[in-house]
Amino acid sequence: MKKVIVVGGGPAGLMAADVLSAAGVAVHLYDAMPSVGRKFLLAGKGGLNLTHSEPVDIFASRFGARRAQIEALLQGFDGPHVREWAKSLGVETFVGTSGRVFPADMKAAPLLRAWLHRLRHPASGPGVQFHMRHRWTGWGTDSTSDTEPTHLSFDTPQGPVQAQADAVVLALGGGSWARLGSNGAWVPWLQARGVAVAPLLPTNCGFDVQGGWSEHFASRFAGQPFKSVAISLTTSQGVSFQRKGEFVATATGVEGSLIYAASSLLRDDIIRNGQATLHLDLLPDMPAERVLAEVRHPRGSRSLSSHLKSRLSIDGIKAAMLHELLSKDQMQDPVQLAAAIKALPITLVAARPIDEAISTAGGVLFEVTDQNLMLEQLPGVFCAGEMLDWEAPTGGYLLTACFASGKAAGEGALRWLKGQRATA
Repeated sequence: MKKVIVVGGGPAGLMAADVLSAAGVAVHLYDAMPSVGRKFLLAGKGGLNLTHSEPVDIFASRFGARRAQIEALLQGFDGPHVREWAKSLGVETFVGTSGRVFPADMKAAPLLRAWLHRLRHPASGPGVQFHMRHRWTGWGTDSTSDTEPTHLSFDTPQGPVQAQADAVVLALGGGSWARLGSNGAWVPWLQARGVAVAPLLPTNCGFDVQGGWSEHFASRFAGQPFKSVAISLTTSQGVSFQRKGEFVATATGVEGSLIYAASSLLRDDIIRNGQATLHLDLLPDMPAERVLAEVRHPRGSRSLSSHLKSRLSIDGIKAAMLHELLSKDQMQDPVQLAAAIKALPITLVAARPIDEAISTAGGVLFEVTDQNLMLEQLPGVFCAGEMLDWEAPTGGYLLTACFASGKAAGEGALRWLKGQRATA
């Protein structure tokens, strides 16, 4: 019986193990943490968003520069496949009002338990063997040596151990949420074996504003949301972005779903220019002409704050943001104030640290893998999941691509094993 080692117990690694185990291969899965699926469970805390129901062409467009590579993977495992897979584990799904797909009970734990039970106790075959608290440390005793690429070393509570297999699937994650196992420690080991790796960068992340917030604003409004707003930006490369939604003020800047959606554009502009500017529309459903008319409306003895609240429903954090970023003269000038309400510039100077990000960009370049996600420099070694060089917004896209790449790597390993058997 052929043996495959899977390193990493996230969605991509588990999916690769599922494919291989179902084909009758002996699968040994190694993970540094005490249990698998920790980031998967964290993702389900607010309701597990498995995938998205939008048409495949729109879905594929969410992957930006890596659309072609991810679209090829999605042909084998897309949104509808994710729902069928969940159903095969006894978990029904539903489509929310935003088009996102969730388990019926919104929880990650029951789905993960059912999945692990099937992996350990398949209808036929030996089942997946799990080796927890095994942290991969490279090949053989020296990650830079000429040791066979399917001969791996691990650190364990009992000391170093060696393991060897006929093929290896690496699903080591990116660099975010190191406490859950994804710390990017694998990067230099692959680079030492000649594998090209793009630098890991934060994505779906928050940002720090230029100069920081005032103590007054940060102490009163950090953690509060901006609701029913829109942001727009045009990068230095001429790429435009505009979307309605919500985000949150933090002690040092901004974060939240609307910011995450633009995070790759903002991050890359900061890398190029040292800063990036977005424009905040506090009243996206109101035409600029009406905003100006309401600001100009005579207010009599009322304060400006009362006037904005009564005429435009601007108060709380929205009013505070205007006072934070505009001068007194700008606040008193109806034309400048109305313009700021519709397009308030916010300059960002740094992405938050990578370990705070929901996910990461960068990783193993697709160009150094074949169509089966096998590394050209390391025959018999396959890569899957977030350790590959792609990124996506939240909304089920991250999980779906991890599932799809895990399935592709598992199937690629099967083809490799068959080829090895044919030439034996």
